[in-house]
Amino acid sequence: MTTRVTIDTVDFSKPIADWKPLLADRGRRRHLSYSLDFDTRAHLLAEPGEEWTEEARRLHLENRERVKAGLEREFGTLNLDTKIENFAAIGFKPFSVLAHHNDFFDQIRRSFVVGAYYPALVAACTLGERILNHLVLDLRDDYKSTPEYKQVYRKSSFDNWQLPIETLEAWGVLLPAAAAEFRSLQPLRHRSVHFNPGTYASLREDALSAVVHLREIIDQQFTTHGRRPWFIEGTRGHLFIKQDWETHPFIRTYFLPTCPFVGPNFSISFEHGVRFNDHADYGDGDWSDEEFAEAFNSKMNSAPTEPEATS
Repeated sequence: MTTRVTIDTVDFSKPIADWKPLLADRGRRRHLSYSLDFDTRAHLLAEPGEEWTEEARRLHLENRERVKAGLEREFGTLNLDTKIENFAAIGFKPFSVLAHHNDFFDQIRRSFVVGAYYPALVAACTLGERILNHLVLDLRDDYKSTPEYKQVYRKSSFDNWQLPIETLEAWGVLLPAAAAEFRSLQPLRHRSVHFNPGTYASLREDALSAVVHLREIIDQQFTTHGRRPWFIEGTRGHLFIKQDWETHPFIRTYFLPTCPFVGPNFSISFEHGVRFNDHADYGDGDWSDEEFAEAFNSKMNSAPTEPEATS
């Protein structure tokens, strides 16, 4: 007699590729796009809108003062007004699934905030280059049958950005908006890494531009929230990866390892760290993405049920 494999019997220390194909109810589950690595405090530093109610204005100003006090504790009192201005200028830290570089991007943001503009400029440019290299090197074995593969399979790194950008576009990996941001960041890379006396005159401006381009690259290509071609549309409160996209090399490499494989009745608890609670078995058969979305939205509109399994 064959044992029915359910999510509550999975050894999560093993790679997802080892246990996911064995799950009896895998056709009724989807990968939840989820991340706690973000920072949206910069939004609270803006001026309240003229059309806001008095109550909304009061709450916003109170929140803004709390953010400023937090930034003072985090970055120190010296030149605090400039630090707050810099923090607001670079904007939010994206909701990102990016595995390799979230910490690096945080270091870049912190450098810019404290006025270390040249380190921030150079680091933003080189981190953009590192992301390009990772994308090509991590994914190229999945594209051996493409004409682009012969141009990249021997290389261990790329300093000419045009080749990896065009290659990733041809493979259907790089989204158009992300490709445009890479192309805008590339001239800053050349000006900052190679000797250019003009760098001194536009240092903060160039650093800010580089950090924002990098932020948009991460947000466009690696975000866990937003309208992207691989997310199921119409779900309320959470995003899930479309079933057809689960085999795409980019999604399989960067999203699936960190995106829990859940059914529509899952819940999240934070009592002992982040835990995903779920029913152990959703039964046989496949749900389309639309059917999954309907089941999830129906759960959101009904009384909560107690999940059975935890991961």
